Amino acid sequence: MKTLYDVQQLLEKYGILVHIGKRIWDIELMALELDNINKAGLIDQHDYMIAKLILRREYRIEELNEKKKDKKNNSK
Repeated sequence: MKTLYDVQQLLEKYGILVHIGKRIWDIELMALELDNINKAGLIDQHDYMIAKLILRREYRIEELNEKKKDKKNNSK
């Protein structure tokens, strides 16, 4: 598991489909759903940790992209 798509595929195995429309919101909801699966004891601990790290990385990337957009829009 290396990408956000891989995490989506993992969640689909548990019947969870996430698409809110804004990527950063999707990532937040995926993290919550992943936590719920973990609390229920349904997911392997290694898979859980890898998926959380991927989501954290993707979230940071989206935050940086939004900040760049905001800077660009404010400078106009």
